[in-house]
Amino acid sequence: MAHIRLQPWYELDTFRRQMDQLLDEVAIASRDSLSRFRETATAWAPAVELKGTDTEFVLQVQLPGIAPNELDIQVGREAVSIAGETRPEPVAEESGFFRTEFRYGKFYRVVSLPAAVQNDQVKAEFKDGILTLTLPRFEAARPKVVKVKLGETQDDSQA
Repeated sequence: MAHIRLQPWYELDTFRRQMDQLLDEVAIASRDSLSRFRETATAWAPAVELKGTDTEFVLQVQLPGIAPNELDIQVGREAVSIAGETRPEPVAEESGFFRTEFRYGKFYRVVSLPAAVQNDQVKAEFKDGILTLTLPRFEAARPKVVKVKLGETQDDSQA
């Protein structure tokens, strides 16, 4: 009868080497994917603020330095997508110092809404770099409150 000797440390070391090899392969593949993603990724995303009432949602988006005609706004029943691009102003070729912390490039932002809206009745306003969208809720999506009367029965209400 042959004796099989277990070597748990050897087994773990083999498993570790196989995992390292797998992760190296994934890292190489993801590095290629990441470089392709960076080419198509957006440089920044605008800040948003979403407020809701029983009848509507108000979405405000900070878009400083962007002209309204440079925006692509699409409103679905449960989400709003906003896309655009900020471009740097041309800088004159002169000697001196130039520093910027402004963000430039394409952006794309999707904001999910907590309830369905009537996307054909959206009102938009663009003032001082703030886009304001007023999104009316569907009648069926509005919260309904029903008053419950305690202590009354049908016999009491007929008497």
